[in-house]
Amino acid sequence: MTPSANRRQFLSRTALATASLFCSRMAASGEKRQPRILLRSSWQVVNIGDVAHTPGVLALLEKQIPEAEVILWASGDISPAVIEMETRRFPRLKIVKGSINAEGRGSTPELHAALKWCDFLLHGSGPSLVAHRDVAAFVKTCEKPFGVYGITYSGMSPSGVELLSRAQFAFFRDSVSLRRAKSDGVTCPIMEFGPDGAFAVDVHDDAAAEKFLNAHDLQTGKFVCCIPRLRYTPYWLIKPGRQLDAKKQARNEEMRDHDHAPLREAICRVARETDLKILICPEDMTQMAVGKENLVDRLPADVLKKVVWRQNFWLTDEALSTYRRSAGLFGLEMHSPIMCIGNGIPAIVGRFAEQTSKGFMWQDIGLQDWLFDLDLTADVARYAPTVLNMIQDPNSAKVKVKQAQSLVQSRQIATMQVLRDSLASIS
Repeated sequence: MTPSANRRQFLSRTALATASLFCSRMAASGEKRQPRILLRSSWQVVNIGDVAHTPGVLALLEKQIPEAEVILWASGDISPAVIEMETRRFPRLKIVKGSINAEGRGSTPELHAALKWCDFLLHGSGPSLVAHRDVAAFVKTCEKPFGVYGITYSGMSPSGVELLSRAQFAFFRDSVSLRRAKSDGVTCPIMEFGPDGAFAVDVHDDAAAEKFLNAHDLQTGKFVCCIPRLRYTPYWLIKPGRQLDAKKQARNEEMRDHDHAPLREAICRVARETDLKILICPEDMTQMAVGKENLVDRLPADVLKKVVWRQNFWLTDEALSTYRRSAGLFGLEMHSPIMCIGNGIPAIVGRFAEQTSKGFMWQDIGLQDWLFDLDLTADVARYAPTVLNMIQDPNSAKVKVKQAQSLVQSRQIATMQVLRDSLASIS
């Protein structure tokens, strides 16, 4: 056995022995210890929306189940910058990485100890049951309960349906997903609408946001944010080893002008008919270039004077601090609008057929007037006028946001109570 293997084995045994000793002492004293949640989340760091899932659910757990202890089981690509952001907001947070191997052990000592330590596995928000392999291995190896919090469901294999049916609860972030899961035969005891965890995100970096805004003469309440998007995210440009998908790239080229024309129209109307500026900013690492090519480079000179293009990527905390200082947001993305609504800022969503059904959550929270299907001519025609109305009638916009917030928060409380009840039932 190599020295490194010896060290890993020693650390694993030490962690397990410590956890076992602690549990024995608690049992001997008759004390009821705090519930322990292993949160499987953190899908990728190239998109601030995917990052936002994790601190959002952590904030909900902190607020609704403050007595619970939580360890984050993160994906391997979580970056030092994201870890620093999350631990600054949640100083006691412990993060483990790894997978469950064929022998049923955590591939790292920290994960193996966490699997023994936890009472419950909570799969966080995402575009699907993202970590279904980890969940399946957990169920097989640990024989402990799990739940699913705020996912989109677009269909699974029979084994996936069976796995999801074994959950204590499954909350779907849009009603389309909930209906599809039921029709596919998912039968876990509690299946309901449960908002995306990113609605609760509250990380912030006010200093970075203010530095950028001051440098570009963007005053609080005097600018609106705009986020571009291609039909398919060109991950081959930002993920090492990812090959060009010629079919997806061809579709992007086919639709790029069609999809960004309503955004350009909205930008022009805001610039010419209001005193606000427009910040063109990204949600993922490809969108700085997308914004430059499809928006900035296509705008007339008089409009460009009131446009700021963000050239560099940012993290969720700086983005959210910026959104909070804006008059609103519009574009073709989903999670920046989610973060905005969760923090009281109006936001308009554009979607198309290539996306999942997540956009329909805007209907589920009463914001159907701010949801646009760019594959429908009528929706394209009313996009720019709606952006302008949102800005020019801020009082009505705030009422809509507050009503949506209220619905989201009521569901957050209810869904967290289900988790609390599940934890309480564990002896």
